[in-house]
Amino acid sequence: MKLCSKCILPETFPSIKFDADGVCNYCRSYKGHDHAAAVKAQYREKFESLLNGLGLFPQPSPLNPESSSSAPDPSSRPCTLTPVPSYHVLMAYSGGKDSTYTMDIFKNRYRLNVLALTFDHGFMSPFALTNIKAACERLGIDHLTFQPRLDVLKKVFTASIEENLYSKKSLERASTICSTCMGIVKSITLKLALEKNIPFIGYGWSPGQAPVQSSVMKINADFFRSAQKSFYEPLHKIAGDAVNPYFLDESLLDKLANGNYYNVHPLAFLDYSEEAIFNRIRELGWQPPQDTDSNSSNCLLNSFANQTHIKRHGFHPYAFEIAGLVRGGVMSREEGLEKIEAPQNEEVIRRVKQKLGLRV
Repeated sequence: MKLCSKCILPETFPSIKFDADGVCNYCRSYKGHDHAAAVKAQYREKFESLLNGLGLFPQPSPLNPESSSSAPDPSSRPCTLTPVPSYHVLMAYSGGKDSTYTMDIFKNRYRLNVLALTFDHGFMSPFALTNIKAACERLGIDHLTFQPRLDVLKKVFTASIEENLYSKKSLERASTICSTCMGIVKSITLKLALEKNIPFIGYGWSPGQAPVQSSVMKINADFFRSAQKSFYEPLHKIAGDAVNPYFLDESLLDKLANGNYYNVHPLAFLDYSEEAIFNRIRELGWQPPQDTDSNSSNCLLNSFANQTHIKRHGFHPYAFEIAGLVRGGVMSREEGLEKIEAPQNEEVIRRVKQKLGLRV
């Protein structure tokens, strides 16, 4: 199979084109590291400006030595529930390496009060569950777990394997199983943020998963209503009203329209180094799982999702993300190829299929 000579995108990737030197259109449109650094700085400043507007200031810390030494101590603020929310950030916490590191950034770089929310879809690695407990305890972070009915999730995950439930564009960045999972995660996370009046929702997305332009984004109610519909309708056809509690009703959509709520994924605008991430999160008691694939550090379902996507569509669902990391200089092309060419864990896949009620 022909691959881009600079990144790792294959000829089977949708809308890809190669020039005479074998360079793909995505690499040709990349404007270089200096431009990327300038854009990252712009969005980092945007986030810190929003914090300043809420009276929340970056504090000096080992992770942020350049921050203002004159910033006020959060504990010195007046004892009041308004206008300062009880929690500043609701962290969508999977227990993976990137979300653990992101949660540490919110807590220790920006000195924010974090509430962690874990979506337990029934296929989490036992290592991830241990890591979640250890990191939350070490960081002193309140933590909630949302565990939907397994019979409902089995229906929607099985349908995700057999059908293309969403747009073709969504297949470029994730398997249909992952898209189903993330659609529910985004919805239940936003529901809780609205219910608890938490202004920021944090995600641990790598720079290859989502563009820096979306790293600090006010949640638009009309856009979210449309996006929710695209997930709700296919899932409702599969599982009926059992999926209703996972989505926002009109009263919460109205609250969203009249408020200021933001999605933030800071790894897109901060320096990203897998070595630095691993070094830091090990200090928090995080240990690498021994039962997940090369592209996940928390999910047992991921191997099966990858395998199914490759068979149906001819390319790895993490190809776009890894290509972005290679293009941005986070990892070498050889390291990127190793990540997407690593074999899936067949024993884990067998157990996942058995749990889903599929033929083993």
